[in-house]
Amino acid sequence: MAQNRYQTPSDLPAHIPLFPIGGALLLPRWNLPLNIFEPRYLNMFDDAMTTHGLIGMVQSTGGDRAHPDLASIGCVGEIAKMSETEDGRYLVNLRGMIRFGIEAETDDAKPYREAQVNYSPFADDFIAPEAFDTPDHAMIIAALKPYALGQGLETEWDVIGETDMETLVSALSAGCPFDVMEKQALLEAPDLQARTKTLIQLMQINTSQTDGNGGRRLQ
Repeated sequence: MAQNRYQTPSDLPAHIPLFPIGGALLLPRWNLPLNIFEPRYLNMFDDAMTTHGLIGMVQSTGGDRAHPDLASIGCVGEIAKMSETEDGRYLVNLRGMIRFGIEAETDDAKPYREAQVNYSPFADDFIAPEAFDTPDHAMIIAALKPYALGQGLETEWDVIGETDMETLVSALSAGCPFDVMEKQALLEAPDLQARTKTLIQLMQINTSQTDGNGGRRLQ
């Protein structure tokens, strides 16, 4: 794929394909690995590779599996790498770019869903994170330690201490076993500071609801 061809929201197409997956979180500048095997989505990635190379990731929030309800805000990613396996699956690395709001789904007889989207409320997603004041790592670590213990998660604390703030927040937001609406709250946080605050709150809430062995406490 061509690199750096999308520099501003105006460079992006207003009409994109939608890939609904509950719990799979794509964030700006974050890489999401995907294993594509359903024929309609193989078709979608084929079409994307021959056009703009973009996929709109959006949370499925319920409804019928074949045509689920969708969250109103998603994140568009560029296909950074794609390979085909011997059994016909696509192994994809999607690089997050900018969030979008779904304005209207379109019906052009394709097997997958597409929509007219609006990027303008999220133009700051193109700004490097260094432009914002970021919280201290200690705030995240203080919430992560009891959360990881309660969830039974193995954690490399030395690596966490050396990871830049945006990468750390994105990795935890995408990797922690939050539910769909919690993932959506992380996606919709206005900026890195707000996402960090939301992440800490979610870890604290989930810690208070677990029994210390990765299970939910009985209320």
